[in-house]
Amino acid sequence: MSSTARPSSLLQEAVRRLAPVLPLLTELGERFVAAGHEVALVGGPVRDAFLGRTSPDLDFTTDATPEQTEKVLRGWVDAHWDVGRAFGTIGARKGTTTIEVTTYRADAYDRTTRKPEVAFGDNLADDLVRRDFTVNAMALRLPTLEFVDPHDGLADLAARVLRTPGTPQESFADDPLRMMRAARFVAQLGFTLAPEVDAAVRDMAGRLEIISAERIRVELEKLLLSPDPKAGLRVLVDTGLADQMLPELPALKLELDEHHRHKDVYEHSLIVLEQAIALEGPPDGPEESVPGPDLVLRLAALLHDIGKPATRRFEPGGGVSFHHHEVVGAKMTAKRLRALRFDKDTVKAVSRLVELHLRFHGYGEGQWTDSAVRRYVTDAGPLLPRLHRLTRSDCTTRNVRKAQRLSRTYDELEARIARLLEQEELAAVRPELDGNQIAEVLGIRPGPLLGRAYKHLLAVRLDRGLIGEDAAREELLAWWAQQPETAG
Repeated sequence: MSSTARPSSLLQEAVRRLAPVLPLLTELGERFVAAGHEVALVGGPVRDAFLGRTSPDLDFTTDATPEQTEKVLRGWVDAHWDVGRAFGTIGARKGTTTIEVTTYRADAYDRTTRKPEVAFGDNLADDLVRRDFTVNAMALRLPTLEFVDPHDGLADLAARVLRTPGTPQESFADDPLRMMRAARFVAQLGFTLAPEVDAAVRDMAGRLEIISAERIRVELEKLLLSPDPKAGLRVLVDTGLADQMLPELPALKLELDEHHRHKDVYEHSLIVLEQAIALEGPPDGPEESVPGPDLVLRLAALLHDIGKPATRRFEPGGGVSFHHHEVVGAKMTAKRLRALRFDKDTVKAVSRLVELHLRFHGYGEGQWTDSAVRRYVTDAGPLLPRLHRLTRSDCTTRNVRKAQRLSRTYDELEARIARLLEQEELAAVRPELDGNQIAEVLGIRPGPLLGRAYKHLLAVRLDRGLIGEDAAREELLAWWAQQPETAG
């Protein structure tokens, strides 16, 4: 359906949004037309123009083959490269703008492995019908800017609803990852699922098993880094998709005990995530502000209590306990993130935050010694700013007085940490004697014994602060005299 069936004001608004790249669109369209080809701006950039958003990259579709596309682009763009020649895509850069041009597609899918039998199409209509959702199946023909919307995507966009160009069963059978993408668009753009799409996802959630962990991880990351990840996570859990890729999350929906004395851990975790996001710093803020969106903090907030189902115990008198759930949860977090192919640094950071998230509750009314505060800082290391935010976010009590008391207590802890950081370089705390000095004092060579001596002096440093090198040597020799290896 062309633009004549649409209110001209909507199209004018979209064109206004595209104004900064309009010269580029016109030039590109004229070059393809002059070479005897069609070309259209398609997908996300068109959708975003109607939403009042600006897409960082521009996607085009054409009847030209990859070789013909290269010929059209050569000499006009600053650089071009293969994105996936076998799939018809050529990438290019014009000034600061990145573009991708893909030949019309009319693929068939092997629905047991999700590998497409790549087939190039010869018209725009066939290309649009194979796209994931109607809001992504709109196009602007170039250079005329004719609006093409055969599946009524603009109406769905106005209603903020996700539908598929064909049946959702066919769409999700072709690529089951589109079901996760639907949840991501809920989080990213504030859409809802059309009833038939919701029903299809629930029926077909098990199909996600044929998708690689790497592709699932990428979609999960995009969802978590969206403006409203909680809404997208609810879709994953409610439809059964989370059972396939993050089963620890729906497992948090613990049945309440008969006395209703503990929280719904799933709902609590979503609230903690929401509160952690609110504590992120601005995107261009200093590192200590935890500039948002921050994947590590958001993962830790979501997963901080995943050890609770495995550690839940009903106590005499009707109480419920989750002893050591932070330790169990840290191991579960690392295992799940590794299964989803997250990088090692992310796995280590998130699981460490999960392990440390309860540490503050031992602070009580401020009874920690300076030694305990030092250990809190050094155990968190560079994760301390995130740990501050995770700990504060974990207070979801409805008791206003209790919430205020916890907040004041953590304010006091942060103030103590600031004072100690002024006095000592806790971020890089080391024993007052280095390895070479220890070896010289004890007359030993590098090895396990030297490592034990180093750890002892590090413990002294944490417990007593700076005591001076002479006192450190005396402490080292006193420790050495107690070691069985030194007994005469």
